[in-house]
Amino acid sequence: MTVSVRVAEGEADLELVRAVRREVFVVEQNVPEELEYDEYDATSVHVLAVDADGGALGTGRLIFGDEALKLTGGVEGRVLLGRLAVLAAARGTGLGVELVRAIEAAGRERGGVEVELHAQVQALGFYERLGYVAEGAVYEDAGIPHRTMTRVL
Repeated sequence: MTVSVRVAEGEADLELVRAVRREVFVVEQNVPEELEYDEYDATSVHVLAVDADGGALGTGRLIFGDEALKLTGGVEGRVLLGRLAVLAAARGTGLGVELVRAIEAAGRERGGVEVELHAQVQALGFYERLGYVAEGAVYEDAGIPHRTMTRVL
C-alpha cells in the first residue's frame, strides 16, 4: 500500500482529517462529538496520511505558539501533539510512527524544542518506543484514562 503523509491544506483535506477523527474517536471510542472538535482545530497544523487513491488513513495535529503555551502550562518552546488517529485497517503498518515524526518535524519548523502529548493509557507503550517519557498521574479525558508524556526534539 502506497501511503503519503503531508500537512493538510484546504477544506477537502480538513474534511478527511475530520472523517478519520470521527471514525476513531467518536465511533470507535465513544468520545462525544462536541468534545472531539475544539477551538484549537482552526489554528493547528494538521497532518494527514492518504493512500494512493487519496483516501484518508490517519491524522494528527500540532498546537504551537501561544495556544501551546497556554495548554502546556507556559513551558517555552514546547509544542503539543494531539488527536493522533489511524483507521483500523491501517494500524500495525508503521503509519502511526510516520504521523508522529511528521508532527514532530512540523513542531521543529515552528520553533519547538520539546513535544508534549496526552496519551491514552493503552497507547503508552507506543509513545515510549518513540522516545516519549510519561510524567504525572493518570487522569481522565472524555472518559478515557490518559497520561501526559514529553520528548525533547
